[in-house]
Amino acid sequence: MERKGVAVVAVGGNSLIKDAQHQTVKDQYEAGAESMHHIAGMIADGWDVVVTHGNGPQVGFVLRRSELARHELHEVPLDVCGADTQGAIGYMFTQALYNEFLRRGMNKKAVAVVTQTVVDRNDPAFKNPTKPIGSFMDEKTAKERAEKEGWVVVEDAGRGWRRVVPSPIPIDIVEAPAIRTLIDAGFVVVGVGGGGIPVVRTETGELVGVEAVIDKDFGSSLLATMIKADVFIISTAVEKVALNYNKPNQVWLDKMTVAEAKAYMAEGHFAKGSMLPKIQACIRFLENGGKKAIITNPENLTRALRGETGTLIVP
Repeated sequence: MERKGVAVVAVGGNSLIKDAQHQTVKDQYEAGAESMHHIAGMIADGWDVVVTHGNGPQVGFVLRRSELARHELHEVPLDVCGADTQGAIGYMFTQALYNEFLRRGMNKKAVAVVTQTVVDRNDPAFKNPTKPIGSFMDEKTAKERAEKEGWVVVEDAGRGWRRVVPSPIPIDIVEAPAIRTLIDAGFVVVGVGGGGIPVVRTETGELVGVEAVIDKDFGSSLLATMIKADVFIISTAVEKVALNYNKPNQVWLDKMTVAEAKAYMAEGHFAKGSMLPKIQACIRFLENGGKKAIITNPENLTRALRGETGTLIVP
C-alpha cells in the first residue's frame, strides 16, 4: 500500500455524546467507534493518522463526580481531569481501532499518548477566564465557591451559574517528537486529547500543570505543524463550511484560501463557539507551513481527502 502522508484528524468531544439520553461510557464508546470506523477507512487508503479529540463534556463529568464526592474523597484538579479523560478516551479509541483493524484484516496498531501542552504563564487568558466548565449552579452556590475556592464564576446564558477557566494559546507540545516517532514506526496515534493537558514552564524550565482548558482545535493545529503533517482535518457535525449558516441565503463552501477565510471571518460568518476556532486553527496550520486543511464530517473523511466533498482550505 502506497503511503499518502501524515494526517492529523481532530474529532469533537461532543461527537462522543449523541444526546442527553446517550452519555454513559458504553454510549460514548459506540459513538467513538463510529468515528474510528471512518478513520480506519482513511488508513486503509494509505494515510498515516494521528487522531486528536475534544474532552469538554467528559472533563465536566469528572469534575462533577469529584465535587459530589468531596465529603469523602480529595477533589481532582483540572489538569488531572484532563489527563483522566485523555486516558479514558484514548483507551476507547485505540480499542475501537484495534477491533476495526481486526475486522478488516489490516496489520496496524494504535497507541494513545497522554499529552502535555505548554502555555505561556503570562498569557492574558489567565487574567480573563472565558471557558465554562463543570456543572450549572445557582447564584448562591456559585458565589460561595468563588469565595471559598477562588473560582471565577459567571452567569451562563440564563441557564444558571458556571465556573469559567482560562483558555490560553498553546505554544509547545511536549510529546510531539514521540508522536512523530510512533507515526514513522507505523503506529496510529491518539494524542493531544482536549488540546493537551495545560502546563507551564517554571523559571528553571520544569513543567507544572495549571487550571486551564486548551482549545482542542488550536492544540491539534500546533501538533500538525510540529510533526509536519501533510494535511490537517477537523471532523465536525457538518459536511462543509457554510456562509450565512442556517439562513435562507446559506452557501456551502468547497474551497477557500487563507485570505478568503480571513475576509469571511471579518464579515462575521463563523460563530464564536463553533466554527470560528476551527477556521482559526486551520489558518494557523497553513500560515506555519501547512499545505492543506479540510473541514468535514466523519462519514466523509475519505471522500474529502479525495477532493470529492468537504471544505478545503489552502494557503
